[in-house]
Amino acid sequence: MRTAYLDSLYNLAQKDKRVYALISDNGAIVYDKYRKDLAGQYLNLGISEANMLGMAAGMASCGKIPFAYTIGAFLAYRSLEFIRNDICLQNMNVKIVGTGAGMKYSALGPTHHSTEDLGCLRSLPNLTILSPASPMEVAKATRAAYEHMGPIYLRLGTNGEQEIYEQDYQFEIGKGVTLAEGDDITIIGTGNILAEVLRVRDMLNRKGISARIINMHTIKPLDKEIILKAIGETKALVTVEDHDIIGGLGSAVAEVVAESGKGTRFVRVGLKENFAVGYGTYSDMIGQNKLCAEEITLRCLECLSDMS
Repeated sequence: MRTAYLDSLYNLAQKDKRVYALISDNGAIVYDKYRKDLAGQYLNLGISEANMLGMAAGMASCGKIPFAYTIGAFLAYRSLEFIRNDICLQNMNVKIVGTGAGMKYSALGPTHHSTEDLGCLRSLPNLTILSPASPMEVAKATRAAYEHMGPIYLRLGTNGEQEIYEQDYQFEIGKGVTLAEGDDITIIGTGNILAEVLRVRDMLNRKGISARIINMHTIKPLDKEIILKAIGETKALVTVEDHDIIGGLGSAVAEVVAESGKGTRFVRVGLKENFAVGYGTYSDMIGQNKLCAEEITLRCLECLSDMS
């Protein structure tokens, strides 16, 4: 995902001198090509994330389009006041780019995990939140962020994520994507965990259960129509995220379900008001925290069995 983002940003900056890359002294080597060719549109603000966002707001007020990039946990938690007051309150055209979404920084522990970032940021007025699930989608989301006038939080994994799309598609902010049709149960996922959710579909299919898979790449504004359609056409609804179930995708979907007045069996799969446990690879982490395909499948089966 990171490479897809950097390539997309490079292409945008080549064509538009208003586009700037801002970083906080992290992963500077990955910007080598950008710095070499576009040095005048690159700023390293050092380990000073809040200051970077304040500066980004000032640049936006002068007509620039800053993409402020660093580890997501350092943006959503450490710099929350600056996102709120300098960017969202003023409705500045700043693109906040957080890498290491969910538990992608698996070996670095909870201090580096972005497992509460959606809960922290989703309530902020004027902020659009994008959570792409694959390299292709990151490229599309980066361009969409550039074209959108206003604050954006772009939530990225790291590198090596699986491509989930076999062909091109139209990316639109606020419109979820149905990756697979199904009649029995709808599973809504976002970000890194989508590859695991697609494995769940295969596991359920082997048990004779038809699962609809929805990629909710935009957390805010949320696609209410696709959720209401799923409630009307399938028997149960499950959300999956490598984030706490409080404040994230599950909470956002629950709000739509509650306000719809439509009854449905609904289960949220994610961290349950706790920090992630364990260390290792991302695969190790989702296994240790019961977010792997096998565990998600069990939750789906339990959800359907409760209805019988």
